[in-house]
Amino acid sequence: MITRVGIIGASGYTGVELARILTRHDMVELSVVTSRQYAGKKLSEIYPSLLDCADLTCENISGSDLAAKADFFFTAVPHQTAMNIVPQLIEAGKKVVDLSADFRLHDSDVYEEWYQPHCATQYLPEAVYGLPERYREQIRSARLVANPGCYPTSTILALAPLLKNKLIDLSTIIVDSKSGASGAGRSAQVGTLYCEVTEGFRAYKVASHRHTPEIEQELSELAGEDVVISFTPHLVPMSRGILSTIYANTETDLTNGTLHALYSDFYYDERFVRVCPQGSFPATQYVRGSNFCDIGCTFDPRTGRVVVVSAIDNLVKGAAGQAVQNMNLMCGFAEGSGLETISLFP
Repeated sequence: MITRVGIIGASGYTGVELARILTRHDMVELSVVTSRQYAGKKLSEIYPSLLDCADLTCENISGSDLAAKADFFFTAVPHQTAMNIVPQLIEAGKKVVDLSADFRLHDSDVYEEWYQPHCATQYLPEAVYGLPERYREQIRSARLVANPGCYPTSTILALAPLLKNKLIDLSTIIVDSKSGASGAGRSAQVGTLYCEVTEGFRAYKVASHRHTPEIEQELSELAGEDVVISFTPHLVPMSRGILSTIYANTETDLTNGTLHALYSDFYYDERFVRVCPQGSFPATQYVRGSNFCDIGCTFDPRTGRVVVVSAIDNLVKGAAGQAVQNMNLMCGFAEGSGLETISLFP
């Protein structure tokens, strides 16, 4: 049976990536796409890459009119906007994957400290954090899944084996991440203009990025105790991709062979996590356009630190691809449906 799917906020980079993936999914029909800015225009007019693939006309509708048009919804809208839409869909009996941050944080006080007041706190206890490699069984039975942020996805997957096996000093974790400009969204802003980005490389939101509490929440769950990290994101002059390099002191001496075996065993059954061969490290160009997270790791005996490097496409495994992976679990489809795309290289 084909499931009707809607994308709310289809005209952003995440929305178009969702449309691209869903048009190749055998079990779904893209039945409605919404956009206030482009209402009345075909999605393929906004993104010619979708010509003859996703020619739906964008609508500006909400409430019961919207809910009647699909069985499953992706909310690819900004923070605060989502919390006003999602409750209406849930109350209408729909399943939702929300790609904003509105339902990722369990504690509403923490959310309000980093974002803004929350008006749908009653849904926070049931929202499942949508990292399939961690919460697959909970996602299967959920009606609301909070899709993880891109930086958190790259960080949590990179550190999970070390935290679960209690191999690092939790007080020494440093996360250094670089992202392409699409992570800032499609809306025009000075900081992501071509002349501001090209041939440049800069840190931003140092010690203040909103993904910090999300990362700490999930690392704390893995460790079984509170984890506080140093997190610094950077903007690099490329369109998509995230590379995270993570450092931590170890609690015991490790060999590179032991470390590689630990990661290989931990992710043995995970289709979308690829552990690089020992001595090799990932690069963003090898995951571009795919739902893969590539991970490489090494132990530096001189400093007593482990170094883990992860790479994802911020628009796929960091957003739309992971959202479809969650939908597949929620709807009982094969987890990789629509996502078996080999990375685009070069």
